[in-house]
Amino acid sequence: MTSVATEHIHAAAPTDLRSPFVRTAELLAGIAPGREPINLSVGEPQHPVPDFVGPVMAQHIASLGRYPLAKGTARFRAAAADWLTRRYDLARAPDPEAEVLVLNGTREGLFLAALAAHRYVGTRPGRPAILMPNPFYAAYPAGAEAAQCEPVYLPATAKTGFLPDLDALDEGLLARTVAIYLGSPSNPQGAVAGRGYLARLVALARRHGFLVFADECYSEIYSREPPPGILQAAGPDFSNVLVFQSLSKRSNLPGLRVGFIAGDRAFIARFLDLRNVAAPQVPVVAQEVAIAAYADEAHVAENRRLYARKFDLADRIIGDRFGYRHAAGGFYLWLDMSAVGGSEAATVALWREAGLRVLAGRYIAHDQTDGSNPGAAFIRVALVQDETITAEALQRLVATLG
Repeated sequence: MTSVATEHIHAAAPTDLRSPFVRTAELLAGIAPGREPINLSVGEPQHPVPDFVGPVMAQHIASLGRYPLAKGTARFRAAAADWLTRRYDLARAPDPEAEVLVLNGTREGLFLAALAAHRYVGTRPGRPAILMPNPFYAAYPAGAEAAQCEPVYLPATAKTGFLPDLDALDEGLLARTVAIYLGSPSNPQGAVAGRGYLARLVALARRHGFLVFADECYSEIYSREPPPGILQAAGPDFSNVLVFQSLSKRSNLPGLRVGFIAGDRAFIARFLDLRNVAAPQVPVVAQEVAIAAYADEAHVAENRRLYARKFDLADRIIGDRFGYRHAAGGFYLWLDMSAVGGSEAATVALWREAGLRVLAGRYIAHDQTDGSNPGAAFIRVALVQDETITAEALQRLVATLG
């Protein structure tokens, strides 16, 4: 293994835990949009809600008169386990009773899992650390800070295939690691970790006694092959491995706030203890909608088709500008704005001149000790609007900056 000193992997400066959307709003405060606004900053799916949602909710509305169980209904946990088994080439099916819990979407689960992990893993030599890709989803560093662990930022750039370089993790850092977050497909770059990469990560976790938190909420939005999952790399023993899934992206249901965690049964038991006292339960009616969603793949295939058409638009309209690449997964463009002054300058220009609201990459990345920031040159563009609006937005973007 190539050893790289820890201080060159992460920065010592405190993390700005404010929402990147709040920071973007502050950046644009007082600036009038140059044209009718189009919001491409938030990864909130705008495709239609599946037809079955309303009838299922109406059928189970009486369940709102009872407190739900924190672990989720037996029906929901079985549906999640069945979906995992169908979707992935698993060595065995997860046990719904001991290896699956319902979540209020993935954000709540990813945040609270850090707190449970610190207690579960126990004493580490030196300050306990939680590793994460840089750029990152904001819940990762928030969870690490709340757990009183050092957030360690692993550059995920073009040089590393937009995934953390596992060979750059030295033994001292791994020895004090409590958990590592990994998004695949990654947010914002859309990179997919192969089975070999995932297997190496699982082996490192078991060797050093830390947990892998695999954020796979974009797993069903892909351009070619279905992305592999962390449970495939785990084998029949799910120890040290947890997957987080959500219906927000897969089924266009971000407002439903339903997801799940599955994997290591010993950690799941400890996590349930925490959620029993610290997390809101998920309404049974929402879990019933989720059961229907996990049983239906037609709406998911249609969802992929709509995103594919918008990536085709990006292929044609953006072409080879801004370092554009057709992402393997997810629904974001990660565009290099070096030529126009970087992420914040481009974000301001697009709003002021074109009415486009995008996310400055600096706000979802952390400065490294060498002063570089993996997101400083980039903007994130969410392809969540319909095809007509997306085409208009991309044309405005090119006309303004290209």
